Amino acid sequence: MIIRELKLKLTKKQEAELERWLFHLTSVYNWTVRKIELDAKDKIYYGKFDLINLIKLHSKKLKIPAHVISGVLVQAWISWQRCFKKLSKKPHFKGRRNKLNSIPFPDSIKSIGEKEIKLLGLGKVRFFKQDIPEGKIKCSRIIKRASGWYLLITIDTNHKFEVKENAPIVGIDTGFHSLLTLSDGVKFENPRELKLGAKRLAQATRGRNYKLIGRIQEHQANRRKDRNHKISRNLVENYSTIYITNDNLKGQQKKFGKSILEASIGNLIKMINYKSAVHADRKTILVNSKFTTMICSSCGAKTGPTGFSGLAVREWNCACGAHHDRDINAAINVLHLGLGYNLKAPAMEQLTGMSI
Repeated sequence: MIIRELKLKLTKKQEAELERWLFHLTSVYNWTVRKIELDAKDKIYYGKFDLINLIKLHSKKLKIPAHVISGVLVQAWISWQRCFKKLSKKPHFKGRRNKLNSIPFPDSIKSIGEKEIKLLGLGKVRFFKQDIPEGKIKCSRIIKRASGWYLLITIDTNHKFEVKENAPIVGIDTGFHSLLTLSDGVKFENPRELKLGAKRLAQATRGRNYKLIGRIQEHQANRRKDRNHKISRNLVENYSTIYITNDNLKGQQKKFGKSILEASIGNLIKMINYKSAVHADRKTILVNSKFTTMICSSCGAKTGPTGFSGLAVREWNCACGAHHDRDINAAINVLHLGLGYNLKAPAMEQLTGMSI
């Protein structure tokens, strides 16, 4: 399964119709959330098909396709199922501050043209031309963003890309000073998208130009996503097995705030994970990163920088005479741990003279 995003060229009539749909579907979503909550108190629980049957005649009244209403009902039902299983918090009502901005189309689409697609209730909808892989379109979803309307289509197909044969293995240390540091010395610097757009965003906020605020924030998010896609593709193409530090990103976020959000490390790791497993038959393994910065990768002694004050130390010398770049040393230690070696000094003797 792969997902493609198409930017739509809507007519004024189609755009007005979608706005009307969102207004009514917000009410449907809120009703479903409240209905499940109240009936659960009386130990009355619904399957998703039971909910759909409750309002099966409302499609004609609202003049919205039945499968679209069903998709919103199922969306609210899944939110409650995740809450009951303690996988997420209680779902909130959609409103002015928490808008419903997507319209599901759960049914499959039979065909799609080069520049247009036919959707039930909207007719032929045009989009900006792009290459779309061959395969069956299982479902789709229209999303409203600050920059316009988009159609996300889920395609049932096997998507593989070419990778380097006999590729080496690599250890990766993550961070927000350098985004990724590889055990072979390669570094991916952090472009700091939030900092680049901060001045313009502050101007728009002071002027209360909410449309411009939305567009700037979307632009920043798109830049992060594009950067992560390119880096993850590069890594999966050039390395057969990837060992990455398994850091506590939520804990780091509490201490360092925007720096962690800006780096978007969690999203990048997810991309590397699914691209390596699904699209390239590679391996991505998370490794416990405890003490990887402190331990010398040459002798195994804990002589490296520690604590918050040690964050400013980017290079250091070990008592054994080895000179280390902080991040490269940590990446090498991650690689050693991934290979199953103990980082303590006696066990490091087995790595002496080894070339990995």
